[in-house]
Amino acid sequence: MQTEELSVYLASRRALIEQALENAIPGDWRVNGRLKEAAMYSLAAGGKRLRPIFVLAAAEAVRGDEQAVRMAMPFAIAVEMVHTYSLIHDDLPAMDDDDYRRGIPTNHKVFGEATAILAGDGLLTHAFYVATEALSLGVPAERTLAVVRDLARMAGFPGMVGGQADDMEGEQGITAIGQLEHIHLHKTSDLIAFSLRAGGHAAGASDRQLDALGRFGTNVGLAFQIQDDILDITGDQDKLGKPVGSDERQGKVTYPYLIGLDESRRRVAELTEQAIQAVRSAGLADGGRLEQIANRLISRDN
Repeated sequence: MQTEELSVYLASRRALIEQALENAIPGDWRVNGRLKEAAMYSLAAGGKRLRPIFVLAAAEAVRGDEQAVRMAMPFAIAVEMVHTYSLIHDDLPAMDDDDYRRGIPTNHKVFGEATAILAGDGLLTHAFYVATEALSLGVPAERTLAVVRDLARMAGFPGMVGGQADDMEGEQGITAIGQLEHIHLHKTSDLIAFSLRAGGHAAGASDRQLDALGRFGTNVGLAFQIQDDILDITGDQDKLGKPVGSDERQGKVTYPYLIGLDESRRRVAELTEQAIQAVRSAGLADGGRLEQIANRLISRDN
């Protein structure tokens, strides 16, 4: 697959996901207008759509057909809703206190803190409703339940939320790379690992395949976070959609801060190779897309 072909693939998947996101809140529901506007403001703000794309790509890798992709779409929309809620809340003054996200003013800067909090709450709650819609597309009930359980765990106390709490407590006191890795494994990697496993469940993956997909997601997620740390130093503000150097200004401990840029880049490459080896060991119908996406993430500039 050439680079241009991968770009076309990613763009086509993003288009499918964004179309589904537009209709994710049923039009016949009575919803507070400003609340819905705030939720859709952040949900429609673009971004890489990495997590939902991984859901669809994992389903495709297991079965190799578009029917598996269609069956996985509710899980893709659910994880993007959870991710978006986490960004809304992370940007709040009590958390990271950011003014811009994806190149536009953060939710609370437009709608106020109270509405932003409620918009995040609504997206998180609605994600579980959306995930159950996989039942109507033919995903077995036991598989759907497994995905819902995974989402609650990997986005919750032992996963993303717990990782954020550890990050807030440890911002000034992290001195070892193991501490930082623990935070990012939960704050970032867990939701990406969920995405791979969710796509696998939608396509009927075996336990062995689910384990391999989860390992792929964990390694790619950590590599993704380290690359974010690198780009905060070396990136272009226009491409990133947020100010460069914000981590340093906020006193955050990052991989480059602890181990330097060169070692951080080496760690990204190492984790990516481990992710690719996990895919190759899984006995998938076609893991090529996952490998291509993993390699693309190494060289990204946003």
